[in-house]
Order: sequence, then C-alpha cells, then structure tokens
Amino acid sequence: MAPAVMAKLMVIALFITAAAAATGYTNHTVGGAAGWFFNATTNRSATSYPAWAADQTFNLGDYIVFNTNTNQTVIQTYNKTTYQSCNTDDSSDNDTFQYDGGSSKFGEALTISIPLTIEGPNYYFSDADDGVQCERGLAFHIDVKHGLGLPPSLNQPPPPPYIEPPSPDTAQSPPVSTVTTAEPPKGNGFTTRANIRLGFCGFLGFLLFFH
Repeated sequence: MAPAVMAKLMVIALFITAAAAATGYTNHTVGGAAGWFFNATTNRSATSYPAWAADQTFNLGDYIVFNTNTNQTVIQTYNKTTYQSCNTDDSSDNDTFQYDGGSSKFGEALTISIPLTIEGPNYYFSDADDGVQCERGLAFHIDVKHGLGLPPSLNQPPPPPYIEPPSPDTAQSPPVSTVTTAEPPKGNGFTTRANIRLGFCGFLGFLLFFH
C-alpha cells in the first residue's frame, strides 16, 4: 500500500478514535475495586491513588465516585497549598469543599459522586486523623480537560442572591405620606389694603356730612 494512502488511513483512524472518545461522559470510581479507604493496621492507604489517577482521562462533565465509609473524609480543593498541607484550616469557602454524606456515624458506608465542573487542576484528599490519612497516601490530584464541555444539567447560572423578605410589620404598614402645607405669604399686604379701604370710606363720610 502506498505511503500516502497509509497516512490518510491513519489520520482517519485517529479522527474516528477521537470521536468515539468524545461521545459521552465517564464515571471514574476512585481507586477502582479498592475504593477510598485507609488501612489503620498498615497505616497506609488501600491503594496508590496517584497511580490510579494517572491511568484516567478526566473531562468536564465526568463524575468521580468515592466508594468509602465515614472513617475517611473526601475533600475537594482547587488550592494546591491546601492540598499540600493535608488540612482545611486555612482554606477558603470558594475553593475547598468537604463531602461527608451528612452522617456522623463511624464506619457507615458511603458513595459520594462529585461532578468535574472546573477545568484544570483538581485536588482530593482525606483530612481524617488530623491529616495523617492524607500524609500516608489518601490523596491525589487530576488535570481536568475540556472534553465536550459541561452538559446542560451542570452548566446552569448560579441562583440569584437571597433577599430577606420584609417582616410582617413592614408588610402590613401602609406607606407614610407627608403633606406639606404652603407657608402664607410673608409681610402685611392684607393689613395695608384694609387700612386704605377704611381711610377712603372715612373721607367719603366726611364730604357727605359737610355737603
């Protein structure tokens, strides 16, 4: 087969492979069959999570799924410093999130699914045991690619800011109207006109009396 034909076929094959890879979103089960666990006996994580992450391709709209229990925590952060410190003491509410399933029981099974909504570095770790689990291997980071972009279900604008409704007293009270009364004209114009009229009438009476 001519080299030019082979080159064209290889290009077509690459396009087909790329199209097949971009036909949907992927759920990534963290750690595979090992799940997201820390072995208290060996004082090590159940598997190498960085090695697991290195074999995956992560795109916007994918989910990472943690099969774990309440003995571990799941911290997601976009802050490398927080990740390297293995704790959330100095983290910001805008870049670090903890997922615990809302349970306070020890050893209760959990499945936590987290959508990938921000492109670039994403960091995950467990800060349980004062960060020891993270320091001993329960941590990994990934690089999220654009892929297909976010699906409509994850690409909605944030809700408008909350505005506290008015209190019942404010809602029932009618608006207060202010009535402004015009000031009377200053000076004594009315008094002056009255005095002129009285003087004129007196003068007419005087003329009639002596006529």
